[in-house]
Amino acid sequence: MHDPTDANDDPSRPSRRGALECMVWAGTGLLWTLGGGLPRAMGLERALAADASPAPFSFLQISDSHVGFNKPANPDALGTLREAVEKIRTLPQKPSFIIHTGDISHLSKDKEFDDADQILRETGVPMFYVPGEHDLLDDEPGRAYLDRYGKGSRGAGWYSFDQNGVHFIGLVNVVELKAGGLGNLGADQLDWLEKDVAGLSSSTPVVVFAHIPLWTVYPEWGWGTQDGARALGLLKRFGSVTVLNGHIHQIIQKVEGTVAFHTARSTAFPQPAPGSAPSPGPMKVQPGELRQYLGIASVSLVHGNEPLAVIDTPLAG
Repeated sequence: MHDPTDANDDPSRPSRRGALECMVWAGTGLLWTLGGGLPRAMGLERALAADASPAPFSFLQISDSHVGFNKPANPDALGTLREAVEKIRTLPQKPSFIIHTGDISHLSKDKEFDDADQILRETGVPMFYVPGEHDLLDDEPGRAYLDRYGKGSRGAGWYSFDQNGVHFIGLVNVVELKAGGLGNLGADQLDWLEKDVAGLSSSTPVVVFAHIPLWTVYPEWGWGTQDGARALGLLKRFGSVTVLNGHIHQIIQKVEGTVAFHTARSTAFPQPAPGSAPSPGPMKVQPGELRQYLGIASVSLVHGNEPLAVIDTPLAG
């Protein structure tokens, strides 16, 4: 944390078809609201043209900047991060803060973190972080990340804070990854989470953010968290829970009861849709199309009507 101011009957292992059916490729962005567990969605252009009062509280999510990456999928990941920050600077409503859901760097090098910090400071708003697995590759895994972003955090970097009546929880699921690359929270963090939410009213809106999805997107590629169900079980009594993740470099959304799941685009490079390639990894797209697959997400919470809205905005648009 840094604050400058159907293949089987197991529902946790969806079939390839099921995983693809819950995917949304929002080339021009998507606005969706959640009330009583029921989502409603409209295209970004229509949403921006709608007659609606400005949200009193909003924040941004960016993810997977991979500063230092320079392969054919994107020879200039630092440049596309700079473009994302410029898009943030021109938003009509300034966000209260920005959440970065991991893989700030590509190889955990000091220069990569330095370059990322220099650009992200230009947003002019506070930043909150959780690490990705690429942020923990130094000789003393996680030390470089914690020295920069871990002030006030517990364990490997988990923490919580409150803003505008919303409880935010930053979790770390990239330490001691399980077989196939599945995320892992661990007993200590789960014990902390249980204590952290114990005193909250069930009417408190909760936003959870971590790098690897807490729900099982595609286990064959490690796109899920082995003990994520235990964490979600601790949150099931709350009337509004939003779970934000990165790692898979594409938009996939799902709603289960009062829990809305949303994964973010990368600012560096896309990855293939679940099961559409032999393995995950940087995906090279046609010349001129890269920025359609990269972007940022804006989240607005409006008290009273209790909607939660997520607008995904590509860099090319």
